[in-house]
Amino acid sequence: MSTVYAPAPLTIKSWAEEDRPREKLLLKGRAALSDAELIGILIGSGTPSLSAVDVAKLILKAVDHDLNALAKLTVNELKKHKGIGEAKAITIVSALELGRRRKEATATQLTKITCSTDIYNYMRPHLLDLPHEEFWIILLNRANAIMKKIQISSGGVAGTVADPKIIFKHALENLASAMILVHNHPSGQLKPSAADISLTKKLQEAGKVLDLPILDHLIFTDSSYYSFADEDML
Repeated sequence: MSTVYAPAPLTIKSWAEEDRPREKLLLKGRAALSDAELIGILIGSGTPSLSAVDVAKLILKAVDHDLNALAKLTVNELKKHKGIGEAKAITIVSALELGRRRKEATATQLTKITCSTDIYNYMRPHLLDLPHEEFWIILLNRANAIMKKIQISSGGVAGTVADPKIIFKHALENLASAMILVHNHPSGQLKPSAADISLTKKLQEAGKVLDLPILDHLIFTDSSYYSFADEDML
């Protein structure tokens, strides 16, 4: 009678490198992992023919390895990828949202605006990855310290409405001494439109009458910005 021996279990070291990102993180630290390996940890498991890291690589390839583009994907969009169900998609979206909130927590430490870069960094957590336009104002005191940021409107991909009456109502109610305008261009186009320029001039003129100057109008994109003040457009 022949004896059947069970195969010896595979040790961690005998696994393919791409199948053990957790162990790599423990041994070498989180910075040693690629984006695909980190996402693979979030996914947890792959398919019969693909490891979790393979699935992650395909997701990254679909967004040209751009994590900002990945952060814009919805749960339903992620579910279109082989091996990604609702639970895994929710895990990815949640992890990227935590990253966004970490940036926001850092930005809230800023209290004083000294240049256009300060404005961009302050608003980045609120406007990054948005698929639609939003218009915000930042209210400042006499020392250019931030009093409050207020979302004025939220619109479509091509534009949003910014009502001057509502804008100055908020500024006057909060006794602001100055104001900064900010809106995003989801298309990534930095150049201000004719409507952007017209609105800025209208608000600038109203601000002079009310002794409430518009210090800047920033057009925000995920990778850069356009400052009306820096470009001598104010």
